[in-house]
Amino acid sequence: MRNIRTFLILFSLLICISLISLFASTSLPSISIVTQLRLPRLILAIFAGGALGIVGSAFQGMLRNPLADPYIIGVSGGACLGGTVAILSGLRPIQIFAFAGALVTIFVVEKLATIAGRLEREALLLSGVVCGTLAASLVMLFMTIGGRSLDEMIYLLMGWLGVIWDKKLLIGFVVSAVIVTIASFIIWLRSQELNILSLGEEEAVSIGVDVERLKREIFILGSVIVGLVVSMCGAIGFIGLIVPHITRLLLGPNHRILIPGSAIMGAILLVFSDMVARGIAVYELPVGVITSIFGVPFFLYLLRRG
Repeated sequence: MRNIRTFLILFSLLICISLISLFASTSLPSISIVTQLRLPRLILAIFAGGALGIVGSAFQGMLRNPLADPYIIGVSGGACLGGTVAILSGLRPIQIFAFAGALVTIFVVEKLATIAGRLEREALLLSGVVCGTLAASLVMLFMTIGGRSLDEMIYLLMGWLGVIWDKKLLIGFVVSAVIVTIASFIIWLRSQELNILSLGEEEAVSIGVDVERLKREIFILGSVIVGLVVSMCGAIGFIGLIVPHITRLLLGPNHRILIPGSAIMGAILLVFSDMVARGIAVYELPVGVITSIFGVPFFLYLLRRG
């Protein structure tokens, strides 16, 4: 009953923040501004925030690491690299090449982290960090020669929800949303196994959980979700890190409740961050700047807690 009440409060909060995001203004916004600019932006924020919250809670459960987040396995770096190559070469749409970069990174990290047929937790983390660092270095190299394309690259690296929608991009978003929804539902179906895995791999195996299959499923599904999110709105950091912890405090550690709760909380935090990014400066800030400002102190707090 307590969890149901908390869910209702979170859902009501999301609705209230969404309405404020749509209609808040010094003067009454026109219908065209609401429907053509703010509504698509709001939908993208809910989509990305919810997806990153789900993956963050799943990855922290799979890796049994409270400092894990959706970008720790390097997929966002690969997506940014693919998008950067598309920007420099003039290829469009950028989203397809960003997702292709994410898929290549998933393949490389999975191969590097598989030792003797097992997906090793430590090797997965190290491989992700190495691939992400390499991709970030290449992106920085390309940024130095990017010239007029520098703004696009910055928004790709720091996250931006003000996408200019056209028919192709709308179709791409619908396809991405369907894939993310299916992948998220499959992750949720593994909630009980993630709960058991929190006891340790040996205990999970003794109970009957196929730990290797579970880790591989969560890694691949979560990485695909991250790749799609980054391809649509850039790399938005720290949502997947802090949201599961906040949700865990409110709803408890049971992944069957934690995963959908993290989706709602992630959407709330990203919609709020986007409102701040739009209103804090004369020129609109990348939303990733705001989430990083929120996230870094929280990350340091977790680090100090050990």
